[in-house]
Amino acid sequence: MLETNYALKKFNARIFLQILAVLLLLFGSGPVFPTLAQNEVPNGPVYVVQPGDTLWDISVRFGISLSELEKANGITNPNLVAAGDRLVIPGLEGFQGTVVTLEVPYGETLRSLSREYQVPQSVLVRLNHLTSPAEFYAGSYLVILESDTKAPKGKRATLSSGESLLEMAVSEGTNPWSLVATNAFSQTADVLPGDVLRVIGKAQEEPGAQDGLGALPGEISSLEVTPLPFVQGKTTEIKISASSGISFTASFMGNQIHFFLTGEGKYVGMQGVHAMSEPGFYPLTLAGSLVDGTPFGFEQLVYVKNGGYIQDRPLQIDPAGLDTKITQPEDEFWKALATPFTNEKMWSGIFKFPAKTVYFDCYPSTFGRRRSYNGSPYTYYHTGLDICGGMGDPIYTSADGIVVFAGPLTVRGNATMINHGWGVYTAYMHQSEILVKTGDIVKAGQLIGQVGRTGLRITGPHLHWEVWVGGIQVDPIDWLSKEFP
Repeated sequence: MLETNYALKKFNARIFLQILAVLLLLFGSGPVFPTLAQNEVPNGPVYVVQPGDTLWDISVRFGISLSELEKANGITNPNLVAAGDRLVIPGLEGFQGTVVTLEVPYGETLRSLSREYQVPQSVLVRLNHLTSPAEFYAGSYLVILESDTKAPKGKRATLSSGESLLEMAVSEGTNPWSLVATNAFSQTADVLPGDVLRVIGKAQEEPGAQDGLGALPGEISSLEVTPLPFVQGKTTEIKISASSGISFTASFMGNQIHFFLTGEGKYVGMQGVHAMSEPGFYPLTLAGSLVDGTPFGFEQLVYVKNGGYIQDRPLQIDPAGLDTKITQPEDEFWKALATPFTNEKMWSGIFKFPAKTVYFDCYPSTFGRRRSYNGSPYTYYHTGLDICGGMGDPIYTSADGIVVFAGPLTVRGNATMINHGWGVYTAYMHQSEILVKTGDIVKAGQLIGQVGRTGLRITGPHLHWEVWVGGIQVDPIDWLSKEFP
């Protein structure tokens, strides 16, 4: 009996060890693909996997295919990649060391990053396989060797027109040779008026020493552009912190972006991106004058990506609704109403739903959908949000504002437009009854009309609700779920 128990225990132990070995093979702390030995020299630079990384994320950031990354590292099971693993990045042969990726912020150029990381622009170009200026844009990823020595941040200072490098050095408490060395110039003659330089010294901790703005004047202490990339039909926000006395404006795709004061030294500008904009690269330009009157200008490419809008089913409408002799004058009139900027911000918080709450999430058609009328090509798009409703149902204003139009239109039917300030407007169309008049001051949630089916481009009673930002219609759902700015 004892011998039987001993044999059984020995058998169970052997089975346990075999199972443990399988578990360690499958779920051990190390990856199942070959890793670099401690003293092994890789054929190219190495990236250290960070918490939350996936192979797909890494391949996108380095601009390589997933299969290339797997092949270069002998990876057979990408799900077992763990933080701390060292991956060889293919396509970067000739470089050695550890690489990281930097998401390029608005406010940097290849030149400014070259100065910050103390690496020649030519090396950054080779490391990133850059062949066109369009490949370096706000929101893109830039590969940088971590072994490169990052320069002390220093203060940012602009060389004024007519100012010599020596004069600038004296005013900043340094010398011209230090400025040349810090900013990677080969000689003093390379410095041009308007150049933004780093000045090392006691001023390092001043606001102008912040990272991410290396090509912008030191008077601008922070700048945030969201979202990056830009998206068709979405609202873009630009937030700036700057010294008192500086003035600036921005422009994008032919639209001037106005900035409004939100606090001491803090400004915000908002701009809609047209839903039919061709995806691609466009310049976002910032220009103005410094406190001493010195003009400055900066331009950087941003990418506008597809909004992913689907096609509505083909619609049959009154043919008059497609007659440009009717539609074009009304479209121009409607846009002109939503173009002026007023300095007072009248709304607060998230916009209120403009219809009965029972209809929340009941949308026959959402913003941006491509449309075909009477068999036409899908060259039209839906400029607002269609909200369910029956004849006579109440319509409420979504935010405080001033009525700038209330009356009948041929295509849009009985319509109301409200100015909320800072270039933001809402519009309410196809009403059976309008209950306000031009010039009225309205409050969020106030009854302003009733649902109807007036106008030419309509197939049944509903509320067509629009949000305008900077003279462009944007997705209203965003304003129902997020507070702007």
